[in-house]
Amino acid sequence: MIIIDGSEGEGGGQVVRNACALSLVTGQPFRIVNIRGGREKPGLMRQHVTAIEAACTLGNAECEGLAVGASEIAFRPGRVAPREYRFSVGTAGSTGLVLQTILPPLMLADGPSRIVLEGGTHNMLAPPFDFIERSFLPIVNRMGPHVEARLARHGFYPRGGGRIEVEITPAPLSPIDCLSRGASLHRAATALFAALPFEIAQRELSAARKLLNWPEAVFAVRELPAEQGPGNILLLEAGFEHVTEIVSGFGKLGVTAETVAKTAASRMKGYLASDAFAGPYLADQLLLPFALAGGGSFTTVKPSQHALTAADIIERFLGRRCVFEQVESGAHLMTVR
Repeated sequence: MIIIDGSEGEGGGQVVRNACALSLVTGQPFRIVNIRGGREKPGLMRQHVTAIEAACTLGNAECEGLAVGASEIAFRPGRVAPREYRFSVGTAGSTGLVLQTILPPLMLADGPSRIVLEGGTHNMLAPPFDFIERSFLPIVNRMGPHVEARLARHGFYPRGGGRIEVEITPAPLSPIDCLSRGASLHRAATALFAALPFEIAQRELSAARKLLNWPEAVFAVRELPAEQGPGNILLLEAGFEHVTEIVSGFGKLGVTAETVAKTAASRMKGYLASDAFAGPYLADQLLLPFALAGGGSFTTVKPSQHALTAADIIERFLGRRCVFEQVESGAHLMTVR
């Protein structure tokens, strides 16, 4: 059994999610101690429990010690059964992070699956649905499987209530090289809001416009039905031939609209100033499918602690190393060895 100290490296929930996914793919059981030991509130949160329960359901697995707040679990995988599943986080916990746990084994299963996930779709502690749909899944689909995701309803923190639907047609993962973004195709800046004053979205776009040298026509406000709020997110999108980068800023109490926009715009400017294929969040998401493919490469900005921790967990299960090396341009080249 693989033993993992959940307080090492990034010390968050990603360790749990990646371990469950890799266990279901490889058939190797694991035990995690000190779960989320690097967090202010250690132990499993509701969304982590949902992710593990989902992994147990579709993988006919057993998990000892599973409970909100638990600091140690033992996970024993079974055989993955592709079919239709529905899971509810029950709070604004991220549906995207639950999907991150169950997608790899279902992409490699022996039949198609349909997944319905209910909970948070736009959560400040996780990539929003738009990122999963337009940044992450197009790369995965180039590797062999076909995954389509649809947003049925937005779910913001703290209310939740969102819904995403995912269709998965499995296939072996093939290595690909993602070294060039290709030509620039489009830009978009969209401020979404629900059950909040219209001026919040206007102020976000005004602040972003001052920092980004983008055409006036690409800035837009979108009001969602009040029952899907309260909530607010600023989405900045840069589309290229081979990749789309999406940077988000979430409105929250005590943070001005201008601060939300400036933080997001600065991150987007940093990405555009480099020649890296993947931004930091996309790099985190790509490590697992690239490692499961047994090869391939992509360039990214400086790897995050998230990415380095994921690489360590991957090596424990697969015996493959995700190596980051800085190249002449300043970007970092990730290769699987």
